[in-house]
Amino acid sequence: MDNKQKEKLKATLFCAFPHHMMSRAVYFATRLTSPRIAQPMINWFIKKFNVDMSEAEFPDIKAYQTFNEFFTRPLKIDARPIATGDNILACPADGTVSETGSIHDHQIFQAKGHHYTVKELVGGDEVLASLFKDGRFATVYLAPYNYHRMHMPMDGLLKKMVHVPGRLFSVAQWTVRNIPRLFARNERLVCLFSTDAGPMVMVLVGAINVAAIETVWSGLVTPPRGKKISNFDYSDTQKSYKKGEEMGRFNMGSTVILLTPPNVEWSPEFEAGLVVKMGEAIGRFTVDETASTAP
Repeated sequence: MDNKQKEKLKATLFCAFPHHMMSRAVYFATRLTSPRIAQPMINWFIKKFNVDMSEAEFPDIKAYQTFNEFFTRPLKIDARPIATGDNILACPADGTVSETGSIHDHQIFQAKGHHYTVKELVGGDEVLASLFKDGRFATVYLAPYNYHRMHMPMDGLLKKMVHVPGRLFSVAQWTVRNIPRLFARNERLVCLFSTDAGPMVMVLVGAINVAAIETVWSGLVTPPRGKKISNFDYSDTQKSYKKGEEMGRFNMGSTVILLTPPNVEWSPEFEAGLVVKMGEAIGRFTVDETASTAP
C-alpha cells in the first residue's frame, strides 16, 4: 500500500470518529485549573512542538492558570510588526499557506481534485456568495504550535457573522487532500466586513480538538453547538477594526480562509507551502469606490 492509499484509508476511518465528543472532552481538559494538570500539559506541549516562549507577553508558564490560557497566549507588542501602507494587506495569522488564487465559476480550490463553492462555504447565502464573483481566496493553516489569535488584514467595518454548524474533520494536509469539500463541511464562522477594497470575508474553520472559537465582538461562539445556521447582523453597530487588530482566536489548530474582491492581488511569494507570520505583507488592493457589502 503506497502513501496515497494509506492516506485515503486513514481519511475514511477518521470520518467515523466522534469528532464533537472528542473535541468537547478537549474543551473540558484544557480549562482545568489544577496546576498538577495544567503545568505538565504546558511543559509537554512546549517541548513537543519547540514553542518559542520568548515571543510571549508572559514567558513564564506559571502565569497561565489553564492550558487554554497558554495556548491562546498574547505575544509581546513588537513580536509581529504589521505591514504598513494603506493598500497593503497584512497576513491574518501565523501558519502555512494551503492555497491561494482566484475564484473561478464560484469555485474555490481545496487540493488536487477537490473544490467547493463559495455559497457552500458561507452557509448557503447566495447573495453573500455573489459578492465574491471572480474574486480572490487564500487559505492559511494554523498548526497546533502556531500563535492562535487572528488579526485584521486591513481596516474593516463588521457587517455580519454567520455560524455554520458542521463536522470537525482535521484540517491537516492529509485530510485536505482526501476529504471532499472539507472546509465547506466543517463547523465555521463567516465574518463579513466592509473595507476600502470592497467586501471581505474571514472564515474561521473549526477542526478536531478546536474546542472553541471566539471573536472580540461576541466572545465565545462555539461551543455550544447548534444544528441550525445562525445569522448575526452588525450593520448598525459601527464595530470597526484596524489592520492588525485582533478579531478572534482558535483554541486549537485550525484554518482561516480569506475571500476578497478581484481588485486584490496576492504577493508573488504568497503561495501554497509558504510559512507566514501574522502582520506580514501578503498582497495589495485598489480602492473600489462603488463596492457595496449590503447582503
